[in-house]
Amino acid sequence: MDTSYFEQCRHIVLDREKSMSGIGTLGEKTVHSTLKQYLSGDIRNQEIKIGPFFADVCVDGHIYEIQTRQFGKLRDKLAHFLPDHKVTVVYPVTYINYLRWIDPASGEISAPKKSTHRGNPLQVFDELYRIRPFLTHPNFYLKIVLLETEEYRMLDGYGKHKKAKATKCDKLPLSLIAEYDIEVPFDYMMLLPSDLPDSFTAKEFASYTKIPISLAQTTLLLLSELGIANRVAKQGNAYLYKFAL
Repeated sequence: MDTSYFEQCRHIVLDREKSMSGIGTLGEKTVHSTLKQYLSGDIRNQEIKIGPFFADVCVDGHIYEIQTRQFGKLRDKLAHFLPDHKVTVVYPVTYINYLRWIDPASGEISAPKKSTHRGNPLQVFDELYRIRPFLTHPNFYLKIVLLETEEYRMLDGYGKHKKAKATKCDKLPLSLIAEYDIEVPFDYMMLLPSDLPDSFTAKEFASYTKIPISLAQTTLLLLSELGIANRVAKQGNAYLYKFAL
């Protein structure tokens, strides 16, 4: 992780976008653009056509695909890329977010207000479920990037304050907080809290990791398929899990 270089990339992208168009009119969202710059500052390595698909970044044959959601859209690309290329899926997580509102009439932008919600790197498992046949491929890698961001929304929604279902304009990266590089299945263990008990139910796992029970169940299902967690017994109607260490 290189926070100073990320800061340089952030300013390069923001300066470029300000000169071109401004917030809300970009063809490519700013987080995506900044991560492309961070992965390779050489524009010749960006948007590379490989067969019928374009790779976000390709450096010396190593492909990087930045995807914030809907991993299912990557299936065709992964099927084409993985036999001949190392592929790293880059997943940005908004860990800390500040929200700002734009008045569409005056253009006035509100002061930033810190969101009470914090992102969790484990939310990637909801997306990984959609591409689980590729997770054990020797050329598949995952990079989770935790970011501090500032989100801009238009005051054009419903309700008294016009915030319900308001238009989301863009999310600007403020800083790089952490990176997790998953190269082999047991690297997923770095995403888990160190104080997990020796064995646990999905409900207990959800409590320790501070994620919804549905996400906890999906996470444990995938960790089981990857050979990282095992069902070892039952506690009432719930399975007990234990890590295969």
